[in-house]
Amino acid sequence: MPIRATTVVGQFYPSDRTECARAVEQAMGQHQPLAAERVFGGIAPHAGWIFSGACAGYLFSALRDQSYCPDTVVLFGAVHYPGVSTASAYGSGAWRTPLGDLAVDAELAQAALDSDRDGLLVDEPRAHAREHAIEVQLPFVRFCWPDVCILPVAVTPSRSAETVGRTIASSAQSLGREIVVVGSSDLTHYGPRYGMAPAGIGQPALDWTHANDRGLLDEAVAMRPEGVLRQASTQHNACGAGAIAATIACCRELGAEQGRLLHYTTSHEVYPMGRASDLVGYGAVAYCR
Repeated sequence: MPIRATTVVGQFYPSDRTECARAVEQAMGQHQPLAAERVFGGIAPHAGWIFSGACAGYLFSALRDQSYCPDTVVLFGAVHYPGVSTASAYGSGAWRTPLGDLAVDAELAQAALDSDRDGLLVDEPRAHAREHAIEVQLPFVRFCWPDVCILPVAVTPSRSAETVGRTIASSAQSLGREIVVVGSSDLTHYGPRYGMAPAGIGQPALDWTHANDRGLLDEAVAMRPEGVLRQASTQHNACGAGAIAATIACCRELGAEQGRLLHYTTSHEVYPMGRASDLVGYGAVAYCR
């Protein structure tokens, strides 16, 4: 059975089991229950936990508070590296975390692949080899539901992301799977380091980033995947627009009727180092009924 080894453990999140569990618990421990009939999934950031872990904790707290334990957590991840042109599942095996391995739901993966008539989804583990967007979510998943299966899918920022999301939702329904859905994306990458600094540095930079992210988050909360993709293309305010679009489509197919912004911040506000210069936006959104 292929096991996907960790790639950013010890850098983005703790490698020690006890320390990792403590960090997850701390990130999730300060949030009030979300008043909703059901939370189907949502969006979480994927930077190093020192910056974005608490923001991700908002979503996982909302998901864990549900009265049921899912069979499978579907994780849609950003594509940061070239060479991935099609939504790519990791269709079998397991992923390693400091808290224990998580088995891939191979039956659900195959059902989704069989349902895809247009070649929009492939089984391609190599697409996940260097990616961290899904990996950093997995200790949260393992902490919340130790026996759950996962289905990781790297999603490119194209209109096909919506179809991929709907395909996986309908495949889960046909198998009788209870699933929750996590889309992994950071927001605006602002500053000279990222080649985008239209407002200079300092408070104007922070204000500009907030406004730029607001456009993307408004579309995400309104559950408009096409708006998310358009915003990311024109405003460069999401690195995982495909993951967000697939999550919205998947959650809507499952029965979600509204999005709620749980938390928003930036790396500068979490960990300020002088005047705002190079910073990244982070948002947590839940899709519920």
